[in-house]
Amino acid sequence: MTTKVKNWYIVTVMDGEQLVGEVLYGIVQDDSSLRFYEGDYVTTSKIVSLDFKIQQVITVSNSHYDLKGSGKRAIIDINDFELLRQGFSPLQIRALNSSSSHITH
Repeated sequence: MTTKVKNWYIVTVMDGEQLVGEVLYGIVQDDSSLRFYEGDYVTTSKIVSLDFKIQQVITVSNSHYDLKGSGKRAIIDINDFELLRQGFSPLQIRALNSSSSHITH
């Protein structure tokens, strides 16, 4: 069973200078496993296999994802990972972090 995702990111999660792992974030285009609806966001468990040639990701939980269209790479801090899990895209997380750094106290 495979989930097809569009508008996807391969997200590198860092804890300071330490690599925690990579996950996939994307918008569901189709899901044969019936776990997600079309248009839902998905943030996966840790990626164990990434093949850009066939545009497929396999996660530590053995879920398979087909990557549709072109995607992007992003880096987030472990402190922002919960935002990603809640549906914020890496771009939105970057904007939140940028705007909060401009707030004066």
